[in-house]
Amino acid sequence: MLVQWNKYAERLGQKGLKIMESILLINDPVLNGTSITYELPNEGSKLEFESQMNALLGHLRGHLHNHDITIEVIVNEKVEAKRSFNDQDRYNRLHEINPNIELLRSTFGLDLPT
Repeated sequence: MLVQWNKYAERLGQKGLKIMESILLINDPVLNGTSITYELPNEGSKLEFESQMNALLGHLRGHLHNHDITIEVIVNEKVEAKRSFNDQDRYNRLHEINPNIELLRSTFGLDLPT
């Protein structure tokens, strides 16, 4: 689910919808059965998210072959945006999403810039 969520965000960014892309990448959604819970830092982000939520649901339902998926949005003013600040943080985040990145790194002898 997280991979499809991130692909959708990336596709929005490529279409020029940078605000919606950044809203989708503020936090990782939490999956509980067929319900996705997503925390946002403020009411404005929630309104923007909800305006595009049907398209996101359509994407997730289609790609995950599950039409029971729902999204619940929670506003938590105390949520801090999770941002990667250096190359190691970015690599760790990518590794969380797809552990096979380590195989790619070792196969091609890649190192993180210092």
